[in-house]
Amino acid sequence: MQSEQAGRDGRAERPERLRRLRRVCCGLLAAGLVFLALLAPPGARAGALLVAGLAGLAVTAAALRRPWRRCGPAGPAGLVALLSLAVDAGYFGPRGLVLLWLPFEYAALLVLAGRTVRRSAARRAAFAAAAVVLAALALPLRFTVRLPQAVLGTSVVAAAAAALPVAVAIGTGLHLRRQDERQARAVRLARREQRLEVARDLHDFVAHEVTGILLEVQAAQFSGYDERQTGELLARLEAAGTRALDSMDHTLRTLRERETPGAGPGLAELPALVDRFRAAGPADTVLTLTTPEPGTADTVPPETGDTAYRVVLEALTNIRRHAARAGHLHVEVTRTGDPAVLRVTVTDSGGRDPAATPPRRPGEGGTGLAALAARVHALGGTLTAGPHTATATPGRPGASGAGWRVRAELPLHDGP
Repeated sequence: MQSEQAGRDGRAERPERLRRLRRVCCGLLAAGLVFLALLAPPGARAGALLVAGLAGLAVTAAALRRPWRRCGPAGPAGLVALLSLAVDAGYFGPRGLVLLWLPFEYAALLVLAGRTVRRSAARRAAFAAAAVVLAALALPLRFTVRLPQAVLGTSVVAAAAAALPVAVAIGTGLHLRRQDERQARAVRLARREQRLEVARDLHDFVAHEVTGILLEVQAAQFSGYDERQTGELLARLEAAGTRALDSMDHTLRTLRERETPGAGPGLAELPALVDRFRAAGPADTVLTLTTPEPGTADTVPPETGDTAYRVVLEALTNIRRHAARAGHLHVEVTRTGDPAVLRVTVTDSGGRDPAATPPRRPGEGGTGLAALAARVHALGGTLTAGPHTATATPGRPGASGAGWRVRAELPLHDGP
């Protein structure tokens, strides 16, 4: 644990060291540019300091990003571009001195153009990038228009030569901008999928246990339990609460450790799930589990086994909520067909009482089967749920002969 923490601290320190190194190099370069201007002849020193100061400012704006974070890259880029255009128009020094600092200013303008297109909002990027492009194209004219015999063709050739690197800088900025947008979209989708996965786990596992606890408590309010039955009830409630906490811990651990999908329960845990449901059900509830052939659980892919478990879990949870008076429940998991298909069927004999089921508010509930269907379809399977004709349970006047069946068919291969 300490070594992992030390590794994270080391990785966090490296970018800071690089930023410090960048600031030092930028300061040395700007100071060097200004120092060269001080070496100019006295009559040309003022003009040299003007172009050297502008070059140093442009290099600083291009090399240092942190000071400009509040206003974004468009502000410094636009300021440098306007100053560059102003110096183009008002430069009064010897024309030869221009060539000494021109490459540094031009390179800085290219960096500012690409960064502005990449990082700024669309409208601000358009205005600032246009100003920077104009300044970069006009920069060679600072020298050509001051030649003894200024020729229009020379200025046009110089501006055209400056246009190619500018186009490359703009294109690079646009390409990186699209990459950033794709990466941000992928991060948003990954976070959304992560939230949906957490919601599915909470619904499938935690809600099942909480529903069982709620029904047990409601039943206890109308039952005259003796001391032994009360102790058994409390033990079941404690076990259900522990399983709910374990499910939440598993979900959080999955987020932290990035466990692979399919690490949840599978076919091997189905008997225990059915036994818990049977123990919490009414005394006359008959529930049977038909297990697959020996060795099937070992050949079922983990994601398929996890989905089969969730199908049974969701069906039993809905029976608890909406058909608590069902007299017969049947859970069947078989391997059939060629190609092989894992068929999961949960059937109840009815007993749904609309008067006992509170009306569902808009936006509340109803998402379990829909999310489960999407999960099954992602594996190339099918999920159906609906009423079926069942034999009415004798002695249960409230039980209806119209039962409910949930059936999922999952192909036994690695993908859809």
